[in-house]
Amino acid sequence: MLSPKKVMDSRVQVTQIMYPEHANPSGNVNGGHILKLVDEAAGIVAVRHSRRNCVTASVDRMDFLSPVYVGDLLFAKASINFVSKTSMEVGVRVEAECLRTGSHFHVGSAYLTFVALDKDGKPIEVPKLSLENKQEQRRFAEAEKRREIRLKEARQHSKRNESSCVKS
Repeated sequence: MLSPKKVMDSRVQVTQIMYPEHANPSGNVNGGHILKLVDEAAGIVAVRHSRRNCVTASVDRMDFLSPVYVGDLLFAKASINFVSKTSMEVGVRVEAECLRTGSHFHVGSAYLTFVALDKDGKPIEVPKLSLENKQEQRRFAEAEKRREIRLKEARQHSKRNESSCVKS
């Protein structure tokens, strides 16, 4: 049996200054670059929690609430919300800071699901979460509901694919 781990044991913040190569011709940072940082931060959390190779299984909706510009400092703040047998949900909050003014703003948030893999690439059990406060308990419960929705949608998608298959 794996020992439970605390949320704080795997939490991470990835910080990067935005350069011209991260932006479009208007000087706005490309959403794809921000998503890459979100996936990297969440992946670090998943590996730190499981101490296994992990793959991204899904990314929940990401709305870009504020533009990010060349010269801004971008923060991807990630922590684990939920653990099932072999998968983990990681929440990422993206913020930016204008270095000239010091103003901070919320760029967007996303939830990513990762699966831990053994040396043969098969899903493997991960440690449970030791929840230490009401906020962690709330996040766990909310993530559990999102997982139920994702699983229901996956089953419905699978049934649609089965019914559209032409039998010969």
